[in-house]
Amino acid sequence: QVQLVESGGGLVQPGGSLRLSCAASLRDFSAAIMGWYRQAPGKDRELVATISSGGSTNYADSVKGRFTISRDNAKNTVYLQMNSLKPEDTAVYYCNLDNYVGTFRQRYWGQGTQVTVSS
Repeated sequence: QVQLVESGGGLVQPGGSLRLSCAASLRDFSAAIMGWYRQAPGKDRELVATISSGGSTNYADSVKGRFTISRDNAKNTVYLQMNSLKPEDTAVYYCNLDNYVGTFRQRYWGQGTQVTVSS
Protein backbone atom coordinates (compact mmCIF):
# COMPACT_ATOMS: atom_id res chain seq x y z
CA GLN A 1 0.00 0.00 0.00
CA VAL A 2 1.38 3.39 -0.99
CA GLN A 3 1.42 6.03 1.73
CA LEU A 4 1.43 9.78 1.15
CA VAL A 5 2.43 12.02 4.04
CA GLU A 6 1.69 15.72 3.69
CA SER A 7 3.08 18.61 5.68
CA GLY A 8 3.35 22.38 5.55
CA GLY A 9 -0.18 23.61 6.01
CA GLY A 10 -1.17 26.29 8.47
CA LEU A 11 -2.55 29.76 8.99
CA VAL A 12 -1.22 32.59 6.84
CA GLN A 13 -2.27 36.16 6.17
CA PRO A 14 -3.53 37.23 2.75
CA GLY A 15 -0.59 37.85 0.45
CA GLY A 16 1.57 35.40 2.34
CA SER A 17 3.23 32.17 1.25
CA LEU A 18 3.27 28.53 2.25
CA ARG A 19 4.99 25.45 0.89
CA LEU A 20 3.30 22.08 1.09
CA SER A 21 5.26 18.84 0.90
CA CYS A 22 4.12 15.30 0.21
CA ALA A 23 6.40 12.31 0.68
CA ALA A 24 5.42 9.07 -1.04
CA SER A 25 6.41 5.50 -0.24
CA LEU A 26 6.12 4.28 -3.85
CA ARG A 27 9.33 2.61 -4.99
CA ASP A 28 9.11 3.86 -8.58
CA PHE A 29 8.07 7.38 -7.61
CA SER A 30 9.66 8.94 -10.66
CA ALA A 31 7.13 7.26 -12.95
CA ALA A 32 4.09 8.49 -11.03
CA ILE A 33 1.92 11.45 -11.90
CA MET A 34 1.62 13.66 -8.84
CA GLY A 35 -0.99 16.24 -8.04
CA TRP A 36 -2.48 18.55 -5.46
CA TYR A 37 -6.21 18.95 -4.97
CA ARG A 38 -8.17 21.00 -2.49
CA GLN A 39 -11.58 20.98 -0.92
CA ALA A 40 -13.19 23.98 0.74
CA PRO A 41 -16.12 23.61 3.15
CA GLY A 42 -19.32 22.87 1.28
CA LYS A 43 -17.55 22.52 -2.07
CA ASP A 44 -16.34 19.65 -4.22
CA ARG A 45 -12.72 18.63 -4.32
CA GLU A 46 -10.95 20.42 -7.16
CA LEU A 47 -7.71 20.08 -9.02
CA VAL A 48 -5.00 22.58 -8.09
CA ALA A 49 -1.95 21.35 -10.01
CA THR A 50 -0.35 18.24 -11.48
CA ILE A 51 3.14 17.27 -12.54
CA SER A 52 3.98 14.39 -14.82
CA SER A 53 6.89 11.99 -14.62
CA GLY A 54 8.64 14.13 -17.21
CA GLY A 55 8.06 17.34 -15.29
CA SER A 56 5.20 18.78 -17.32
CA THR A 57 2.87 20.84 -15.16
CA ASN A 58 -0.79 21.79 -15.25
CA TYR A 59 -2.58 24.35 -13.08
CA ALA A 60 -6.10 25.43 -12.30
CA ASP A 61 -6.79 28.88 -13.71
CA SER A 62 -7.41 30.21 -10.21
CA VAL A 63 -3.83 29.52 -9.10
CA LYS A 64 -1.82 30.15 -12.28
CA GLY A 65 1.03 32.55 -11.67
CA ARG A 66 0.76 32.15 -7.88
CA PHE A 67 1.34 28.44 -7.21
CA THR A 68 4.19 26.22 -8.40
CA ILE A 69 4.26 22.44 -8.29
CA SER A 70 7.60 20.64 -8.35
CA ARG A 71 9.04 17.25 -7.52
CA ASP A 72 12.27 15.78 -6.19
CA ASN A 73 12.45 12.18 -7.33
CA ALA A 74 15.52 11.50 -5.19
CA LYS A 75 13.41 12.30 -2.12
CA ASN A 76 10.13 10.81 -3.39
CA THR A 77 8.56 14.16 -2.66
CA VAL A 78 6.28 16.61 -4.43
CA TYR A 79 5.92 20.24 -3.40
CA LEU A 80 3.39 23.00 -3.83
CA GLN A 81 4.76 26.50 -3.39
CA MET A 82 1.88 28.87 -2.79
CA ASN A 83 2.47 32.61 -3.06
CA SER A 84 0.16 35.62 -2.94
CA LEU A 85 -2.37 33.59 -1.02
CA LYS A 86 -5.99 34.72 -0.94
CA PRO A 87 -8.80 33.92 1.50
CA GLU A 88 -10.45 31.87 -1.24
CA ASP A 89 -7.44 29.54 -1.18
CA THR A 90 -8.57 28.35 2.24
CA ALA A 91 -9.19 24.60 2.01
CA VAL A 92 -7.91 21.18 2.93
CA TYR A 93 -5.18 20.34 0.44
CA TYR A 94 -4.71 16.73 -0.62
CA CYS A 95 -1.72 15.13 -2.28
CA ASN A 96 -2.55 12.69 -5.06
CA LEU A 97 -0.49 9.97 -6.75
CA ASP A 98 -1.45 8.16 -9.94
CA ASN A 99 0.60 5.08 -10.76
CA TYR A 100 -0.09 3.24 -13.99
CA VAL A 101 0.45 -0.51 -14.32
CA GLY A 102 -0.13 -0.95 -18.02
CA THR A 103 -3.43 0.80 -18.58
CA PHE A 104 -4.62 0.22 -15.03
CA ARG A 105 -4.48 3.28 -12.79
CA GLN A 106 -3.73 3.00 -9.12
CA ARG A 107 -4.79 6.18 -7.31
CA TYR A 108 -3.73 7.18 -3.84
CA TRP A 109 -4.53 10.14 -1.58
CA GLY A 110 -2.84 11.77 1.36
CA GLN A 111 -4.68 12.54 4.57
CA GLY A 112 -4.96 16.24 3.77
CA THR A 113 -3.46 19.35 5.31
CA GLN A 114 -5.40 22.46 6.26
CA VAL A 115 -4.49 25.80 4.71
CA THR A 116 -6.23 28.84 6.15
CA VAL A 117 -5.73 32.29 4.68
CA SER A 118 -7.06 34.93 7.00
CA SER A 119 -6.11 38.21 8.62
